[in-house]
Amino acid sequence: MSVWDEVVGQEPTVEVLRTAVADPAAMTHAWLLTGPPGSGRSNAARAFAAALQCVDGGCGHCHDCLTTLHGAHPDVTVVATEGVFIRAEVARPLVELAQRSPSQGRWRVIIVEDADRLNDTSGNALLKAIEEPAPRTVWVLCAPSPQDVLITLRSRSRSVALRVPPVDAVAALLVSRDGIEPGVAAVAARAAQSHVGIARRLARDPQARARRDAVLSVAARIRGVGDAVLAAGDLVATAQADAKAATEERDADERASLLRSLGAEGAATLPPAIRSQIKTLEEEQKRRATRAQRDVLDRAMVDLLSLYRDVLVVQLGAEVELVNVEHGDDVRALASASTAEQTLRRMDAVGQARTRLAGNVAPLLAVEAMTIALRPQG
Repeated sequence: MSVWDEVVGQEPTVEVLRTAVADPAAMTHAWLLTGPPGSGRSNAARAFAAALQCVDGGCGHCHDCLTTLHGAHPDVTVVATEGVFIRAEVARPLVELAQRSPSQGRWRVIIVEDADRLNDTSGNALLKAIEEPAPRTVWVLCAPSPQDVLITLRSRSRSVALRVPPVDAVAALLVSRDGIEPGVAAVAARAAQSHVGIARRLARDPQARARRDAVLSVAARIRGVGDAVLAAGDLVATAQADAKAATEERDADERASLLRSLGAEGAATLPPAIRSQIKTLEEEQKRRATRAQRDVLDRAMVDLLSLYRDVLVVQLGAEVELVNVEHGDDVRALASASTAEQTLRRMDAVGQARTRLAGNVAPLLAVEAMTIALRPQG
């Protein structure tokens, strides 16, 4: 067993990080791990942190390895956000933390999982700490690509790129780690396009598979503008429902916990100071729900792109396997009813909708524009 076992299909990256752990000359104070969603950036960052703390370079079973991998090591801090941005009030305490020597471990490691969500204010707050950290402090920033990170941060970090892992490797991980039946694991890994987390959810959750099937059915049922508008409404409503289901219970627990800690549980009226704290919590929860909805919609668009990729494969006669084998009939019907040029335009429309969502365009407007562009063209 090793801390690197779940960093699937990333042998070149693992070799670079292993070398840095073992050789001080190959080590640096700031790293930028980049790769597409599902490539395992967070897993690689945590494995690297565990290896840095472990006297054996990442054995996987000592106290330092286990506490790091489970998020309990006192000298390993993981920063992520469920909002649209990492805010300055989250970033500033990290500056002070970075100057402290490790309390128990060999290194103080600060992992920023969503470095692409640092804005100018929060990113600049971290800049000096990343430029001049304490001798035993290591920063590990994670992002989809170097271009997603502020240039001032990426220019001071060593960049290591992760790749999309092979489908077979992801399926094998699902079988060995989660006990998934091999056939189901293979279908889930292919449908998730090697995104380990999504593949695991698809393999274990029939409702997740049903939601994905519903998204893919959108392409076949759009015949005109009316169908497109209805389909857009369905997609956005489903995303809102999924986001609400994912956050509603947690929101209620957080509110109850805050009231309890303030001694106001069950109070008929709340003092102004407590109302202010409740309002701050509600604003944070609203930001989290906004990101959750956008993440669900973005994933739906990625699934649609995979369908149109399959359509293009059939239209061009390429000898490669379909991502959505179980939707082969729909793929062939769409391929015969359109041209490769039309398919490319539809893929462009999906990509543009993803860009608009990332730019804070109202979700319904972005999705409606996309679905209208997906309708059959004469």
